[in-house]
Amino acid sequence: MLDLQTADSTLDQLVHRLNSLPEQTALAQLARRRTDVAEAEGRTRTEVEDFAREQRKADADVEQVKSRRARDKQRIDQGTISDAKQLTALQHEVQSLDKRISDLEDSELEVMERLEDGQARLARLGTELAEIESEAADLMRARDAAVSAIAEKQAVTAAERETLAAAIPEALLALYEKLRAHLGGVGVGAVHHGRCGGCHLDIGASVLAEMAATPSDEVLRCEECSRLLVRTHESGL
Repeated sequence: MLDLQTADSTLDQLVHRLNSLPEQTALAQLARRRTDVAEAEGRTRTEVEDFAREQRKADADVEQVKSRRARDKQRIDQGTISDAKQLTALQHEVQSLDKRISDLEDSELEVMERLEDGQARLARLGTELAEIESEAADLMRARDAAVSAIAEKQAVTAAERETLAAAIPEALLALYEKLRAHLGGVGVGAVHHGRCGGCHLDIGASVLAEMAATPSDEVLRCEECSRLLVRTHESGL
């Protein structure tokens, strides 16, 4: 019976280990981190695309004004304008266009800086995502190895348990299973130096005396926890 309990306790521990693998916990945390980084990358990518559109528009605006200025300057340089008032107006327009070009180039530079900053952030987030994927792959390999080792141990222990259970009378086995189900997975304990190995409470002297006088083939129960009891050479009986 004690060997059966040991096998069952081992199986319970293996299930607990399987359900609380540190690699699985780390993977869950990593998945949350990946979601956060991926969302940040998505937002940043949208910003970069917006900045790129702004950059193209700013470039086009500068080129458009420069082209207009070049045409006006060419007309002035050609000396074909005889009307002084028209010439003066055109010269003033060139000056205005110079100011407009300067303002547009300042805006263009600001957009370029935002674009470069966004691209740098996007690159960093991409690198972080790649690192997360690499770390996740390592964790999955470690988890799978741990799961495989646990499964192997479960198979061996389950086979041992089946052999042990087959040697126990059906009624006694059913009682053990019922006790195990209601008492935290422990249905039997050894009497160890006058103490129940299940609830770890001392057994009274009179009860110990009765146990000592009980035939070895009779079932013993703890009066405190109701678990089955097994006598060993360390029972103190």
